[in-house]
Amino acid sequence: MIRAIVSDPNSPSNLSIQEVAPPQAQPWESIVEVHAISLNRGEIKDAVNQRTSSRLGWDFAGVVAKSAEMGNGPKAGARVVGLLPMGAWGERIAVPSSALAEIPDNVRFAEAATLPVAGLTALNALRKGGLLLGKRVLITGSTGGVGLFAHQLAKLSGAFNVGIASTEEKAELVLEAGANEVLVGASVPSHVSQFGPYDLIIDSVGGDTLAALVQQLAVQGSCIAVGFSSSPSSTLDMSNFITNGGRTLYGFFLGEELTRHPAASDLAILTNLVSTGCLKPKIAVEAPWTEISGVARQLLDRNISGKAVLHLK
Repeated sequence: MIRAIVSDPNSPSNLSIQEVAPPQAQPWESIVEVHAISLNRGEIKDAVNQRTSSRLGWDFAGVVAKSAEMGNGPKAGARVVGLLPMGAWGERIAVPSSALAEIPDNVRFAEAATLPVAGLTALNALRKGGLLLGKRVLITGSTGGVGLFAHQLAKLSGAFNVGIASTEEKAELVLEAGANEVLVGASVPSHVSQFGPYDLIIDSVGGDTLAALVQQLAVQGSCIAVGFSSSPSSTLDMSNFITNGGRTLYGFFLGEELTRHPAASDLAILTNLVSTGCLKPKIAVEAPWTEISGVARQLLDRNISGKAVLHLK
């Protein structure tokens, strides 16, 4: 048996570490000994609402204990980062080789573990804008994991990128990440048009925020909806949207994106950027995985700007 984090209706936090069956790898899968995991607010929200016990977790970094029988993917002993649709938060896991990338020697497990969901979401969302050199990009959720990566990658791409922060203190964090300007205030500050219109908007808030931001798009601009932290419902002014045609609203789901852009190659891009100092994960909390309940609560209460990482070793 191995230990893993599971949803537990009998626990006050609905999260606990329990013994579970060890992984059984398919021929195309590697067995990975997990060293670090990172938490995403969306998966924590889902976990605490589950009424049955199940394995949890998307992001992980560790060492290949047994390579895939088919001979593809990293070899035994390789330091790797990857993601699973569920069940990544365990001492040992079985992972398809297409979801694994090797970690450069100078990148810590904790740093690598922040990259899968947040980093891949930021990278693929920015790709929707095409060549970004000289374009104007607006990013909401700027102090979250996706937002901080998106600002850094947008800067590397040559975009003029604008963030939104609720306080001056948080605005400084966004500027450090590479934003050219930060709007301080509500989800959609009244002066949001100051730096627009925008060629690309990446929104993780949804609700009324999404509806307001779509109106800030330039002709041929795109709004990429990557989440809905405020509300899953939004009412668009269709007369404005249509009569100012040529703009796109794109529903982004990472799982679907990965069917066309396998994780391994993009994770290699991200880890190499971290290795060279071009991309810097913002880790707000590092703790043993035995503290999962407390760290999860901090994340749900929005007391964390950046990523939360738990160590299994």
